[in-house]
Amino acid sequence: MKKNENIIWQEGKVDYEERCRLLGQRGLVVWFTGLSGSGKSTIAVELEKMLVQEGQACYLLDGDNIRSGINSDLGFSEEDRNENIRRIAEIAALFRDAGIITLVSFISPFREMREFARKKAGVGSFIEVYVSTDFATCKERDPKGLYKKEIRDFTGKDSPYEKPLHPELVLDTVNHSPEECAGKVLQEIKKYLANVEVHHD
Repeated sequence: MKKNENIIWQEGKVDYEERCRLLGQRGLVVWFTGLSGSGKSTIAVELEKMLVQEGQACYLLDGDNIRSGINSDLGFSEEDRNENIRRIAEIAALFRDAGIITLVSFISPFREMREFARKKAGVGSFIEVYVSTDFATCKERDPKGLYKKEIRDFTGKDSPYEKPLHPELVLDTVNHSPEECAGKVLQEIKKYLANVEVHHD
């Protein structure tokens, strides 16, 4: 995308480190990816509750919720799916810069766009969580009734889903409950927070 020469970045007087000191935590993007019905949102909702109970500032960005608002103008073509992820990656990066632990629950079927999100969040500030539930199980669950409909370009059926090659965490929702899966992600977040010190002046 060509840079607009009339746009000039406005520097502030409060930086990332100051925002982190204020909150007593570092910003982080936890990106849940997987098929529709895999359990991404259910786990993310449980995790958000756990984090708040532990005193962490966090926020959940859910695919359907975002498509009901800021991305309501997008369809499900490959181009629109990529734009959907581009926008949410930019938003998640802003949340991270604010020092917030940001949970992102999007199918995000293409590796290229998930890698884009990782780069936007920054080195050491991104945890990719692959909710690895297979298509048959998701179809059987069908919590939103989407698999019963004849939806064009449906991910995993007519449109491809590119599995993560090296996710930080893989979750098995067939043999583990949403609470157990959320607990595993929480432990991963704690490991991250333990390895990144927040400096208090």
